[in-house]
Amino acid sequence: MANTRIFGYSDPLCLKAGETVDFKVSVEGARTVNAQLVRLIHGDENPLGPGFVEEEIRSSIPAEISVKRQFTQIGSFAIADDEERKLDGLQSFTLFAHFFATRIKAERQQIMGQWCVDEQKGYGLGLDPSGHVSLWLGNGGKVDQIVSETRVVERCWYFVAATYDGTSGRASLRLINCVNSWNSRISTVVPFGLDSWIEEKLATKPARTAGHVRFMLAGASETNAQRGPHTTLLFNGKIDRCGVFGRAVATDEIGALSRGEMKSGDGLVAHWDTTAGYTDKGIGDTIQDIGPNAIHLEGVNRPVRGMTGFNWRGADSFRLAPREFGGVHFHDDALTDSNWDTTLSLDVPDDLKSGVYALRLDGGGTQDYVPFIVRPKRPKAKIAFLLPTFTYLAYANEHLAYEAPIAQAITAHTPVIVAEDLEYKKLEEFGLSTYDHHTDGAGCCYSSWRRPIISMRPKYRMPAMNFPWALPADLSLIWWLEHAGYDYDLITDHDLHAEGKSALDPYKVVLNGTHPEYYSEEMMDATEAYLADGGRVMYLGGNGYYWVTGLRADEPHCIEVRKLDTGSRAWQAEPGEGYLACTGERSGLWRSRGRAPQKIVGLGFTAEGMDESQPFERMPDSFHKRASWIFEGLGERELIGDFGLAGGGAAGIELDRYEQGLGTPPHTLLLASSWGHSDNYPLVSEEVTYAFPGRGGTQDAQVRGDMIYFTTPNNGAVFASGSIAWSQALPCHGGENNVGRIMRNVLNAFIRDGALPGSEFTGEEKLWR
Repeated sequence: MANTRIFGYSDPLCLKAGETVDFKVSVEGARTVNAQLVRLIHGDENPLGPGFVEEEIRSSIPAEISVKRQFTQIGSFAIADDEERKLDGLQSFTLFAHFFATRIKAERQQIMGQWCVDEQKGYGLGLDPSGHVSLWLGNGGKVDQIVSETRVVERCWYFVAATYDGTSGRASLRLINCVNSWNSRISTVVPFGLDSWIEEKLATKPARTAGHVRFMLAGASETNAQRGPHTTLLFNGKIDRCGVFGRAVATDEIGALSRGEMKSGDGLVAHWDTTAGYTDKGIGDTIQDIGPNAIHLEGVNRPVRGMTGFNWRGADSFRLAPREFGGVHFHDDALTDSNWDTTLSLDVPDDLKSGVYALRLDGGGTQDYVPFIVRPKRPKAKIAFLLPTFTYLAYANEHLAYEAPIAQAITAHTPVIVAEDLEYKKLEEFGLSTYDHHTDGAGCCYSSWRRPIISMRPKYRMPAMNFPWALPADLSLIWWLEHAGYDYDLITDHDLHAEGKSALDPYKVVLNGTHPEYYSEEMMDATEAYLADGGRVMYLGGNGYYWVTGLRADEPHCIEVRKLDTGSRAWQAEPGEGYLACTGERSGLWRSRGRAPQKIVGLGFTAEGMDESQPFERMPDSFHKRASWIFEGLGERELIGDFGLAGGGAAGIELDRYEQGLGTPPHTLLLASSWGHSDNYPLVSEEVTYAFPGRGGTQDAQVRGDMIYFTTPNNGAVFASGSIAWSQALPCHGGENNVGRIMRNVLNAFIRDGALPGSEFTGEEKLWR
């Protein structure tokens, strides 16, 4: 393994020609690296295909660039906007908070405070490694603390109030159990430990901190010579309504605060109402101070909002009972923005060909590709390839192969780990995918492009699967379009979400990628309207239009999804926490919200398996005069795609099927189906109402991939192949194969104006047979 480490990311990930992209690069072991702009054409090194293909592009990027080590702040926390330093140097004070610890760990965690770790100055309230609550004070030379008698129980709500009188040196720590029938992991039937109330005289007074030290929730300030200021003592858990008084409050006031009441605002410095600001469109990262000084807190790495609070009593959503959803969940491994300095920028030329590009970096025997996607300044082609960038983010830096025992069972083989995987994994510095769990066991609901994404590099093979996934897999379709001589434009999920139907309207036909799984309401609406208005879609993937996904209009880099109580899911949201904080809508499956993918593209998810893929076999509808043109050049019994770079066939990995009961249009033609799948292809969980044997590929007829065709109003149409592996079969045999033949037949018809072939055989009375 080379001693040089090179990582980078682009911002934005997708842009139009004529716009500017910034590259943020971190290098250890070298001060300069070689740089080259390249266009990525094929990303799979499998010898059965064309191998890795890139094209070097002339640009203004220098051949050698200066680089430095850049550090990533991991963990979510909130920083007070306290320019007047009202929270610094308090001589008498009370800190109060409702909190819900989710992971006691072998290091201190700060719930709230103005504390500098390296200077040992200020004050902090939090948990010690044994799970006791403590208040600590430091003057730069000595630290003193008061510690609760009882340990907190994970995933239970408490209220804590810590007081300190600077004149007498007296400190008190009051810990009150807030568990009710709804809000905690356990209920009131458990003989819970007694509340803790302790008083002591402390020998140390808190000193003022340096100017860079800030009051925080869920973290504390630290500085070292190499890294500079950063945040440590990260807290895992939820914090609800909390605040600071500039005095030691009385006992009866503490009782009122524990119930969410305030008897007197005398001496109040800040009162953070974590429920303030909710709307039916969600909530942002600012935690509002409703006290006299408006010292608001700003979330870093997007603390999770819309979470149940200390007074939750079973409401299904923050939209129904916002006052019961004050929980803000913090994680010590959250990441939505690496926040690196820009190493260099590129003004993309107006005439640059639409494509997937990358900044290729080489140095010290190490190489990295920093990808970005260029859309034309104005539409140029009849064909648009819609790259599923929401899905790219959902799977970004997935850790399942390293951490989840189920990965081997799902894929039916041992993960293949290479040296580059271990290099990426060893520092845990680039965050999680939406398939991973935080260190406290909660599922990760956010993913962002503002960090290096290893799984989005060309040549990358998912360790759990040992074949390309997402962007590297979609490059197979790009290679084939180039090989077959078609002009095309690239657009992305982010474009479709932002612009709606107008992003699709310039094109005669829109091609989906291998795995368009994560969709927003805007994207669903735009696709349906485009088809109803005469657009044509080639749905060339599997498990598409599946998870309800959202993002904030002003922060396109970060998607949000919450996995609910059905669907193929790596985790499941806790009760009451299934609504997106960024939009206010219910997440989970689109199928569960009345918009199964069958209603738009005719197919929906039915099975997945990663052991091997199979071919398609023609079905009777393929010989119908309405659709026989699709199979021109193929034999009546010819197997379609008994080859492929993803499992050896065109039907596999994840499969979709025709199902009129879920909305497949009644005039849809079932052209072909796959067969022979193993029992490593089980029926998906949303189809299983009762668990009984025989739900695998060898016995259940629903375990298959279907190929379909149907028309829509105004000469529109959908062709769907229902398989992730479909496009990865295209490069086999030099790109000249029967999967490519079907693609040519459909594409050539779909890019022409007017009626589609076979339309003369479509009578209205036959559409509803």
